Amino acid sequence: MALYSDKVMDHFRNPRNVGVIEDADGVGEVGNAKCGDIMKIYLKIDNDTITDVKFETFGCGSAIASSSMATELIMGKPVSEALKLTNKAVTEALDGLPAHKLHCSVLAEEAIKAALKDYYDKNGIEYDHTQFPDCASCGHCDV
Repeated sequence: MALYSDKVMDHFRNPRNVGVIEDADGVGEVGNAKCGDIMKIYLKIDNDTITDVKFETFGCGSAIASSSMATELIMGKPVSEALKLTNKAVTEALDGLPAHKLHCSVLAEEAIKAALKDYYDKNGIEYDHTQFPDCASCGHCDV
C-alpha cells in the first residue's frame, strides 16, 4: 500500500484555492511548532455563505493537501456548516493520511476556525466561545 492516497497526491501536486484574498472577511493563521507547518486561510463571506476561500501553507505535502481539501469542503457552505468541519472529515475526504501526518488535518480545521472567529470578531457577531478553544487548552498540537 502506498504511503499517500491518490487524493492526497493530487491535492499536493494540484492544490485548489491557493492564494490571498486581499479584502478577506476573515483570516486565520495557525502553526505547529513541532513540525514547522504554518497555514493561513482567507475567507470571503456574503449573506452568511462562504463565497471564496484561499490558503497559503508553508509545510509538507500532507499540510498542503489538507489545506486544499479543507477549502474545497467549505466553499459555498454556510458559515455554520463550515464551523462544523473536523480534521476527521478532511482526512476522510483525502482517503486517509498516515498517522504521523494527522496533525496536518488538525491544522486545517484550526485555520478555518481561526478565520471564522476573525470574521465574527470583525463584525461584532456573538458566538459560543467554546467553539474556539484557546491554543493552550485545545491539545491539538499534541496529536
